[in-house]
Amino acid sequence: MYYVYVLKSLADGKNYVGYTKNLKLRFEEHRKGKAKSTKNRRPLKLIYYEACLNQQDATHREKYLKTYHGKMFLKNRLKSYLTG
Repeated sequence: MYYVYVLKSLADGKNYVGYTKNLKLRFEEHRKGKAKSTKNRRPLKLIYYEACLNQQDATHREKYLKTYHGKMFLKNRLKSYLTG
């Protein structure tokens, strides 16, 4: 299984979308500053993830979630979570 995930930066309020085979390990890397892409945006919170059957599906889903329509999907999907 591969996972597509969304992290929210508590420093700047922006989201980061990525994919991985080991979600727990990858989140720890982000949290500890070992991921260059989010190192300066810590602390981070895992706010969403999806499981995919293979890497190709995960990369396609990651690319979609980075588009305008993907961001709108996430906004609607997480509306109650993000507003409390």
